[in-house]
Amino acid sequence: MQNHTVVRTEHLNHKGSLFGGQLLRWVDECAYMAAKMDFPENNLVTRAMSQVEFKKGITNGTILQFNTVLEKLGETSATYKVEVFAYPPDGKSGDMVFETRVIFVAVDESGEKIRIKHPESM
Repeated sequence: MQNHTVVRTEHLNHKGSLFGGQLLRWVDECAYMAAKMDFPENNLVTRAMSQVEFKKGITNGTILQFNTVLEKLGETSATYKVEVFAYPPDGKSGDMVFETRVIFVAVDESGEKIRIKHPESM
């Protein structure tokens, strides 16, 4: 799945670059959308992100591209790889600025972990 957003003034930190927490929010949202589309009958919650390393500052007006792919499927969890590419306002080619894996688990109404229901078995 591929998503895009544009970095705006309200997303910037005191140094004028993208606030790291905002990027993590977008990564989590993009991964969740992919997981929910793959497993629509499940209640999914984020369990973990594998690594958080910001490779490059991102400025106002940058277009971000989020590439999200299911990488691993377990009985109760699904792991999505998310790569983020930044396309600066000057139109230069994009650079990968962030990469992580987001792990979701399926839970019941009380928050207990359960097996993931697969679309083909519903």
